[in-house]
Amino acid sequence: MTLRQFVRKPAAAERCQLCGAAISASHSHLIDVPSRRLACACSACAILFDGPSGRYRRVPDEVRFLPDFQISDAQWEALRLPINLAFFYLSTPAKQIVALFPSPAGATESLLPMDCWNELVTANPVLADLRPDVEALLVNRISGRRLYWLAPMDQCFKLVGLIRTHWRGLSGGTEVWERLDDFFDELRRRSEGGSHA
Repeated sequence: MTLRQFVRKPAAAERCQLCGAAISASHSHLIDVPSRRLACACSACAILFDGPSGRYRRVPDEVRFLPDFQISDAQWEALRLPINLAFFYLSTPAKQIVALFPSPAGATESLLPMDCWNELVTANPVLADLRPDVEALLVNRISGRRLYWLAPMDQCFKLVGLIRTHWRGLSGGTEVWERLDDFFDELRRRSEGGSHA
């Protein structure tokens, strides 16, 4: 063995996917609105695209827990989602609310009856402030939970990635459920002003 074999190469620095500048681990994200793809961004590019229009939009950092969110079991059933974990966002290309739920295959889109959504907005005026394309209503009703957030889209897609990466077998396996618990615990900390993931 030579000395070279013992020398570790430094990890490649993360780069802004728009301009190529080096970025820190706690960088901003932009969303490509037509494709729903996330891009890592430096501070300058994040500021440049921090607006309500254009192909790219800056994803906010804020997470807001909604302890007083109102939705009955009947209203939830009327949304016709196959699982009790989903997020809802206003898509400007589609000009409507889109429901997505995570699965082992990735994010799956579901058609959402607009009358049901309008009922939710009436009962929960905070939904009128939902920022198009970059923020979602995130719902966790698994195992009897009733947890609701306004969450950045990068966190919603992080949730999709956790399930896609760690799901095993028919029930998911122990690891995926532990990771989901950690994910929602971190969301709660962020909503209370804790550290960001």
